[in-house]
Amino acid sequence: MVGWYKILIQQFIDTPILHWIGVGFGVLEVLLAKSNKVWLYPCGIISILITLFVLYEAGLYAEILLNLYYLIMSIYGWYFWVSKPNHQEVQISWCSNKDWMVCGVLLLLGFPLLSFALMAYTNSTVPIWDGWVSITAWVGMWLLAKRKIENWIWLNVSNAFAIPLLFHKGLFLYALLTIFLFIIAIFGYFSWRKQLK
Repeated sequence: MVGWYKILIQQFIDTPILHWIGVGFGVLEVLLAKSNKVWLYPCGIISILITLFVLYEAGLYAEILLNLYYLIMSIYGWYFWVSKPNHQEVQISWCSNKDWMVCGVLLLLGFPLLSFALMAYTNSTVPIWDGWVSITAWVGMWLLAKRKIENWIWLNVSNAFAIPLLFHKGLFLYALLTIFLFIIAIFGYFSWRKQLK
């Protein structure tokens, strides 16, 4: 137990400043999302760009694809949230049947395809795990862009699997960020539910 604590402290000491900046903007992004503030998107974009570099160094290729998707969805979400006719923001809502169909297609097709691609075309040591974390986050991010309350559930499914994956890869700071995101997502869900009522 003491050895684990020392490794964690050393990880904090050895963490490059760029990682701290990326994690800081990630924290700011999720706090703004919980508060239903559109500024989550520019903060998220900064965090994503930094995280892409970190993930490449760690060899988490599905996570890189996921973050490229996050980048696209952040730009789309930012536009979608502020560009409605008469300048009315998109309101929080529950998923429709159509939304659930899109989620189902993403999961049923995306997970096996992504996992296979990672096994066949990369040197990933965790292709199935990485694929699952990524595809569930894809679903959550799509729902966040649509301001669907279920985004918090899917993002936390992804977070629950991402935490041990990041620890496994030695990315302790990002694992701690993901634990923080997991906790905030729980509060985010209940905050959005309250606003919806």
